[in-house]
Amino acid sequence: MTMKEALIVIDYTYDFVADDGKLTCGKPGQEIEQRIIELTQSFIAAGKFVVMAVDGHHENDPYHPESKLFPPHNLFGTKGRELYGGLADVYRKSADAIYWMDKTRYSAFAGTDLELRLRARQIDTLHLVGVCTDICVLHTAVDAYNKGFSIVVHKDAVQSFNPAGHEWALGHFAGSLGAAVVEKEIEG
Repeated sequence: MTMKEALIVIDYTYDFVADDGKLTCGKPGQEIEQRIIELTQSFIAAGKFVVMAVDGHHENDPYHPESKLFPPHNLFGTKGRELYGGLADVYRKSADAIYWMDKTRYSAFAGTDLELRLRARQIDTLHLVGVCTDICVLHTAVDAYNKGFSIVVHKDAVQSFNPAGHEWALGHFAGSLGAAVVEKEIEG
């Protein structure tokens, strides 16, 4: 049986990656930019489904659980929600080939139509990239696992502001979710 794959780019936005982002991974997040761009472009070139799963919040929302855990971030209508760096250019040039999906919880599946869109395309394998490894990438992977998708996590295209959480999540993907944790082989 042939695998039908999709790429889910999770929260690779200004607030999560830029030096002055509201909840930034900083340099570790910036170091994965080129790999995320490369993967995004290769999936687009192959005609595969690409999703930008982008966190969005309303300022001072007393009902959102993250309001008690993190400073305001990725607020609707702010620069913080814009895709970071060169990924923004890729999106501008290929917007018709990319599905932009707002999400308001850690998992890209929570409260969205992601599963319906994947099932309509008969996709069975999800490639996950973005930030934060141990929060939104992890929760998306857990939901994907519970929904029966095969999971590929690109180790060289995920990062977190919590190095210990990042490492723990990489182990959890493989050990508890049966995910393939892969990275690009260095040529030469």
